[in-house]
Amino acid sequence: MDNITIIGIVSFIIVILFLLFSAFLLTVKTVKKISNQLLAGFLIITAIDISVFFYHNFIELPPALEMFRIQISAFKDPLLFLYILSVIYSDFKLKWKHLVHLIPWVINIVILLPNFFLVPREAQISFLNYFNETPEAHYISVLGKIIEVIYIIAELYYLLRYRKLLLENYTSKDAFYNYHWVKQLIIFILVGQILTFIKAFIRDSGDFDEQFVNIFRIILLSFGLFFSFWLVFKALLSPKLFRGIAVDLRLSKEMTDGKNKTHSNQIDLIKNYMTEEEPFLDPSLTVKSLSEKVNIPHRELSVLINQELGQHFFDFVNGYRIEKAKSILKDNVKTKLTVLEILYEVGFNSKSSFNTAFKKHTGKTPTAYRKS
Repeated sequence: MDNITIIGIVSFIIVILFLLFSAFLLTVKTVKKISNQLLAGFLIITAIDISVFFYHNFIELPPALEMFRIQISAFKDPLLFLYILSVIYSDFKLKWKHLVHLIPWVINIVILLPNFFLVPREAQISFLNYFNETPEAHYISVLGKIIEVIYIIAELYYLLRYRKLLLENYTSKDAFYNYHWVKQLIIFILVGQILTFIKAFIRDSGDFDEQFVNIFRIILLSFGLFFSFWLVFKALLSPKLFRGIAVDLRLSKEMTDGKNKTHSNQIDLIKNYMTEEEPFLDPSLTVKSLSEKVNIPHRELSVLINQELGQHFFDFVNGYRIEKAKSILKDNVKTKLTVLEILYEVGFNSKSSFNTAFKKHTGKTPTAYRKS
C-alpha cells in the first residue's frame, strides 16, 4: 500500500468520525447548545478541509465551488475561538459583533475576485491548476498565518484570565474542570498547527521529494485521528465539563480604580468570621457565597482578598483549611483519623489538591507533618 492510499484512507476515517460526532453534537439535548453548535461547525469545516485528500476520486466540483471549499478553512480559527469562549463563559451568546470574525474570509474572496471569480470558467480552471504559484495564494497564505497567530495569542490570553478568575472566586476542584479541558484543547491545537507549519515549510522549500512530504502528511493525519478520538472521549465522558463562569465576572484588579485603599475593619471582620464560623469547611465555598455570609458585596470582597490581602481566594481559603488540618494532625486524640478523612473534614474534596496545598503551605506532606 503506497503513501497516497494511506493518506486517503486515514483522511476518510477522520472525516467520517468528525461528521458523525458533529451530527451527535447538533442533535443531543443539552443546556450548552451554542458550545455544541460551534464545536460541530469547527469539526465540519475541518472535515471539508481534510477531504481534499480523497473527495476528487468521487466527485468533481465546479471551479467556483472548489475555491469556496479551499477558502472555507478560514472559518476554523474563529469557530474554535468562539467555542473556547462559550466553554469559559456559562452565559455566552452569539452577537452581531461576532460577525467581525468573517472579515478574513471576506478579504480572501476580495483578493480572488479579479483573477478568479470574475473570469470565464476556462480561466478559473487554469487558475486552480496553478493556484499555489499565484500571488493571490501567497497573500492569502501569509494573511492566514498572521491571523492564526493572533487567534492563538487571544486564546492563551483568555485561558490565563480564566485561570485567574477561578483562583479569585472558587476553591472547589470541580470548578477547574473546564479550565483543564480548554488548556488541553489549546495544546492539541497548537501541536496540530506547528505540525501544519512544518509540513508547509517542507512542501514549499523544494528541498524534499514528494515521498517525504507524503510521509509527513501521514504523521499529521495520524495526529488528527488521535485528536478526534480524544475529543470524543473528553466531550462525551466528562459530565463535569461546560460549567463555565458568568460573562460579567471580572478580575479584582479590573474592579479597582488603581488607588490603594485600606479597609482594616472589613479585613478584620472577614478574618474573624473565617476563624470563628469556619465557612471554609464547605468544599464548594465561593467568593459570592462568602460575601452573602459576611454581608459584604461580592465585588468588594473579591478586591479585599485579592488586592488588599494579596492572595487569590483559592489560596486564602485553603490557608485556613490547612491550618485546621494541621491542628487535627497534631491532636493526639485524633491519631486514628486517616489523611483521607481529615482532608474531607477540613473542606477539600480531592486528595491530590489537599497534598499539593498542604505541601505549599508547610513544605511537607500531611503524613510527614504528622510524624514530625
